Amino acid sequence: MSFSVAELYTCLLDAFGHQDWWPMDRSYHIAEGTDPREEVIIGALLTQNTAWVNVEKALSNLKAAHALSLKAIRALSEDQLRLLIQPSGFFNQKAQRLRLVAEVLDNQLDKFFQQNHSAARAKLLALNGIGPETADSILLYAGNLPCFVVDAYTKRLCARLPLPVTNDSYQAIQEYFEEEVSRHFPGKQIQVYKELHALIVECAKNCCRPTPLCMECPLRGGCQQALQFLPQRLRRDVRQRNQLR
Repeated sequence: MSFSVAELYTCLLDAFGHQDWWPMDRSYHIAEGTDPREEVIIGALLTQNTAWVNVEKALSNLKAAHALSLKAIRALSEDQLRLLIQPSGFFNQKAQRLRLVAEVLDNQLDKFFQQNHSAARAKLLALNGIGPETADSILLYAGNLPCFVVDAYTKRLCARLPLPVTNDSYQAIQEYFEEEVSRHFPGKQIQVYKELHALIVECAKNCCRPTPLCMECPLRGGCQQALQFLPQRLRRDVRQRNQLR
């Protein structure tokens, strides 16, 4: 058995259920009168080079300080901002990047996300410290714009299954997933992009780790990497089942 993107999506959805990404504290934003899309933008910057659990600590600090918005970030001193986001790591760089993005996007979100997708992406990539993964996370989850987010987990999955991607570049993988999703899920691309990225993250955290837990992975029946880690008896059973498909 091998996986198409459609089969990958269905298999992961059956295994892990809907992830409802990006996680946002909507009750906080209702109480504060702030825009939940700004939490996505802030979180996308904070999650660079760190685990989400550390981002959650930084977001909690910002909420406790009533500062989980672009306007509030602009009002903080850089020292105050560094202290609040310290749990996310690289807080000096991230404080500078947050302040820059806040200057550019505060009070501009509706206008910004009404642009052509390519134009909005180019403007984000022109900002210091924002690469393709961060830009696409902002565009997809905050702007509801059609772009598939590629991260290290996606690259790992592509290599291990493997999926027919010609190389491991961000653009090559993104184009492959976008073409496949458009072909199999016409009219539902944004919904599937959001869910599939989140499902890949969930699979990578729980199963497809640097040292994989293949016995627990819902993809093990079609994964070449898993066949190297499964016991011999299970490898034989998997091959026999695949031959019957």
